[in-house]
This record gives sequence, C-alpha cells and structure tokens, in this order.
Amino acid sequence: MRTQNYSRKRQAIFDLMLSTAEHPSAEWIYSRLKHEFPDLSLGTVYRNLKLLESNGKIKSVAVISGSEHYDAIMAEHPHFICRSCGKIRDFPTMFLLPELTNVKSVRGVGKVESTSLIYYGKCEDCMSEE
Repeated sequence: MRTQNYSRKRQAIFDLMLSTAEHPSAEWIYSRLKHEFPDLSLGTVYRNLKLLESNGKIKSVAVISGSEHYDAIMAEHPHFICRSCGKIRDFPTMFLLPELTNVKSVRGVGKVESTSLIYYGKCEDCMSEE
C-alpha cells in the first residue's frame, strides 16, 4: 500500500470542509481557495475530494443539479435538501426516533454498516421569498 504525500492543497480543502456548515461542492471549494492557490485546478479539487472520501475523512451527501456535495461531519446524521434552491442543511436529530438511528442489524436482511436519511422540501429562506 502506497502512502500519500502531504499536500498543502489537500489540507486546505479538508480545513475548509471542517470550517463550514455548508455541504460544499467541488466548485464551491474551488472558488474559495483559488485566491490562495492560483495554480489550483478544479480537477485537483475533485481528485482530492475523492481521496478524502476514500480515506473516510469526508462523505458524499447528494448530487444536486449535477454537482456532488460533501460533508466533513462523519457521524451519521440526516439532511434536509431544499427542492427550490438546492441548499443542504443538517436535520435536527431530536426529531428522529431512536429506533431509526441505532439499528445495527436486521434479522433476515443483514448487518447495517451505514445509513443515509434525507428529507426533501422547501427551506425557510425559499418559503419567505414567496
């Protein structure tokens, strides 16, 4: 197994992911880091996101309008996606039944390794614009 070299750009991408409540796309990250790294390419951002995802440091949440969005919060939690503007927000877990979040295995089905729960609707910002 080959070890990966330290990369300032990869570290900057990961640091940005950790510092935001957004669920950013590669394009969003690229636009925020381009001034710091003038030679940064969108391809580099995509490659590093995939590498961070394969290393278990971030996860993909959803593809919205053709762009994959990521989350650096690795603890399993539900998301809310606005069908109007596409914004992704963390969904408050207080509204979930413990039986839905603590399932480890299902007899006759198998062992649960991860879950993904996404609510769709219209966010408060979009509702207030109507």
